[in-house]
Amino acid sequence: MTAEFQVPTPLVPTRETYFARYCKQQADGSWAVVDIYLDSLQPNPPVRCRRRASGCLIQEMPNGYSKVTWVEHVEVDDRGVHDLYKHMVSTGHAFGAKRWVAILDRQCERLASVMATNISSGEVGVITNQEGRRSMLKLAERMVISFCAGVSASTAHTWTTLSGTGAEDVRVMTRKSVDDPGRPPGIVLSAATSFGIPVPPNRVLTSSEMRIQEMSGIFCQMEELFKRWHILPMGEIQETSANSSQSNMLILQESCTDPTASFVIYAPVDIVAMNIVLNGGDPDYVALLPSGFAILPNGNANGGREGGSLLTVAFQILVDSVPTAKLSLGSVATVNNLIACTVERIKASMSCETA
Repeated sequence: MTAEFQVPTPLVPTRETYFARYCKQQADGSWAVVDIYLDSLQPNPPVRCRRRASGCLIQEMPNGYSKVTWVEHVEVDDRGVHDLYKHMVSTGHAFGAKRWVAILDRQCERLASVMATNISSGEVGVITNQEGRRSMLKLAERMVISFCAGVSASTAHTWTTLSGTGAEDVRVMTRKSVDDPGRPPGIVLSAATSFGIPVPPNRVLTSSEMRIQEMSGIFCQMEELFKRWHILPMGEIQETSANSSQSNMLILQESCTDPTASFVIYAPVDIVAMNIVLNGGDPDYVALLPSGFAILPNGNANGGREGGSLLTVAFQILVDSVPTAKLSLGSVATVNNLIACTVERIKASMSCETA
């Protein structure tokens, strides 16, 4: 298997690894899942990260739950990590076992909601159709994956520093979207920046003022690109207002949190395509370009005291519907101004929180 382990920020390099995975059920009924690094089988093995014997032990509990014990054993050169994230990486919160267990726990909760059969038809905002819930889950998962791919540069897509100094550099990269039913065709510009604030992650996540400010930054600053979409204060799926000559759109939002990370991710979706998904249709053909922000705990905030946050703001924008077109300087300048304005709005909102 090959994998790239990522942190949702452009300031931490990805960890590429090539390994074998072995799964075996033990005599007591528990399962062992072990990964072994295969550096000897690679022609040019990466020297920055070697994943030694790692994995998990899964034991069935009498109450129907599972007990998961995770061990992560990695040799890594972290000299490319920005100072803002060194504490998180060195303590194992970025790539360690706690993060993998938290992600596994969150995914199990999502699967449980899909398989639930005792949902009342009178509950407001709940998709009672099981096939519809399954399709929505797949769509939301793809939205998160697409967002993370637009935040963390990989070996295939590298960042270009656009402006700023230090942690608040605006990083951009472009992708050509061709024959991908899940993404609009054309030139996609991804832009991201990260910064720290002395506010705990839970307060950042629940600050409706910050969400509204961050959203309004997108839909006001990018009036020409987003002129037919209007965001409301954060909810689930929001229908936009549109005149008869414009297609109705919805804003699909995915919010999730655990002790290691929180996300608010959103994307405009065509209302016809969304209705198909809600009725159990194939979500892979819904075109998405998600944006949003990731919130990570920062133990170095306020001079080393616990309680701060590391925020990454990221946008994905279709700047030209022709895949062979060249990126214009105007589009780059626009996204640079947009992301800078968004960061200032968030900081202003959070300063009110700490006042």
